[in-house]
Amino acid sequence: MKTIIATAALLAAAGPACAEKIALEPLIDARIRYEHADQDGLPDRADALTLRLRGGLQASSGAWSALVEGQGALAAIDDYYDGLRGAATRPLVADPQSIGLYRAQLRYKTRALALTAGRQRIAIDDERFVGAVGFRDNGQTFDAVRAEWTGLPKLKVDVSYAWSARTIWGIDGRGARQQAVSGDNVFATIGYATPIGTLGGFAYLVDQDEAAAQGFALSSQTYGARLSGSRPLARAVKLSYVLSYARQSDWHRNPNAYHADYHLADATLDIAAFRINLGYERLGASHGAALTSFQTPLATGFKFQGWADKFLITPPNGVRDLYVGAGHGWTKAGAFDLISIQAAWHRFDSDRLHLRYGDELDLLVTAKLGRTTLGARYADYRAKRFATDTRKFWLQADWTF
Repeated sequence: MKTIIATAALLAAAGPACAEKIALEPLIDARIRYEHADQDGLPDRADALTLRLRGGLQASSGAWSALVEGQGALAAIDDYYDGLRGAATRPLVADPQSIGLYRAQLRYKTRALALTAGRQRIAIDDERFVGAVGFRDNGQTFDAVRAEWTGLPKLKVDVSYAWSARTIWGIDGRGARQQAVSGDNVFATIGYATPIGTLGGFAYLVDQDEAAAQGFALSSQTYGARLSGSRPLARAVKLSYVLSYARQSDWHRNPNAYHADYHLADATLDIAAFRINLGYERLGASHGAALTSFQTPLATGFKFQGWADKFLITPPNGVRDLYVGAGHGWTKAGAFDLISIQAAWHRFDSDRLHLRYGDELDLLVTAKLGRTTLGARYADYRAKRFATDTRKFWLQADWTF
């Protein structure tokens, strides 16, 4: 109902645009992926061959645009546990079969202001706190109103109010893995371009107002600052860097009382087609009780702390991730427009009690040919004192119109 009201309000204001020419643009996005997972402690392996199709239409007229996009995902091979169906004797592959509305939004955009209302993707900065979870078939969207303002030079203000997070679990989501989690969420960022990079502050008020979603224990308020920038060091040599700090505490109906800190320091050196990356990320712990460590339930978690997905929920004692990576890319390589290879190694430790969690090696090869992107990915988590040894392998093809 809130989505309908917000969209109707913007439509009412759009009257003058109706006289202008309307441009129509189809939206088509297709994916096929094979995922294999082998996890110690489980008697069976997981094999999943999934297909995902999104289709819709965007209509634009002057500063106004509206789009509707549907989504469907099915499993051609379903020898896996999808979190809702299948045997939990197999590793989790979080791609349940589903069909439904992915996006339905109205947008007003000028040079200084963009207003978006309805079901939409929201991906802020590197998606560490709020993201679209693009790797999973069903993705994550929000029923929200968002305002982005750039009315002053070098300054950007971005504020969203979301009353529902539409999860990756699809139409059959239930229990702790619901189709949608309601609540009064506020995401606010401000950034100013300085000579050393974009310096900004942020506030994320996450309201998981569903008892089934961890008993309200994922509701939190997070305030912090972030600096991101890059500098040329020589011809074909560039240094990029990100520094971030945040403080999180309980909010709204959260039954726990806690405070936890977040730190990130990341540096990437590009030398022609080579890339070297070094970073350290800390999600702090409070007093060692479950869900009193720094949590990011609305993040694109797959992008962080290894692809084996061992730390999507931060352990009670927190997690520290020391990582190093390298990569190389080739343009116009044979029939391909782009080929790249990447490798990363992670060392995971607890934030308190000095526990060695484990190590992970991640490998990725991607190739782009026209509108098609091909990828082969591998993750190998070696447990020390957290979780169990896990190996995952993916083959994927994406096509976008």
